[in-house]
Amino acid sequence: MLGGLEAQARPFYAPPAPAPDAPVFSGSAELGYTQLSGNTDSQTLIGKANLTWLTGDWTHSLRGEVRNVSRDGASRAERYLLALRERVDISSSLYLFGFARWDKDRFGGYDQQVTAILGYGRQVLDGETHRLSLEAGPGYRHDWISEASSERLAVGYAAADYEWRLSDYASFNQELSLEGTRENTTSRSLSALTAQLNSRLALRLSHEIKRNSDPPEGTDARTDQTTSASLLYRW
Repeated sequence: MLGGLEAQARPFYAPPAPAPDAPVFSGSAELGYTQLSGNTDSQTLIGKANLTWLTGDWTHSLRGEVRNVSRDGASRAERYLLALRERVDISSSLYLFGFARWDKDRFGGYDQQVTAILGYGRQVLDGETHRLSLEAGPGYRHDWISEASSERLAVGYAAADYEWRLSDYASFNQELSLEGTRENTTSRSLSALTAQLNSRLALRLSHEIKRNSDPPEGTDARTDQTTSASLLYRW
């Protein structure tokens, strides 16, 4: 029950190869919201959406994210992301990929960032229980630090995507990526446990870590962590 639907729902840059019976067009939407009141008044909203469509040997995916955290009426985190991903298989285990990403993190030290990566990937494991893909490639990033300051940087990219299918109704995913430039290194980690409720709806528990080794001046912390529980809807 989980198989093909779960593959299309993962938020990682590297969507796995589509199953032979995969629909031409599919997607998912994930929403998490928490509110605390009393001694602490806070709200957290996390929204993610992913669209995937197939044309011949190509897999195209478009994803977006929005995240907002407020405490006592003041914003503590605010992030928006939009990414387009292309993948073409060149053998049963090898593929080429490219992606472009726009990222705006109000409290991350950058006004906005645009990243483009091209590279090569390999499906190391592709069994019924375990799946693992690795990929790497060069790229380019444009950082807008403020209205008057920006940087253009060469990027080295590497990533890993692991899935453990615990049963027909549950899976664990671990996704890692690393982007290195002459100025800093950005690492991302997403650990997620997904339980299927029915053919369309699932519950997801996740923990996400993003770390910048040398953020711009004025940034409060190098590492951001988000733990969330959300509902995931697929079509």
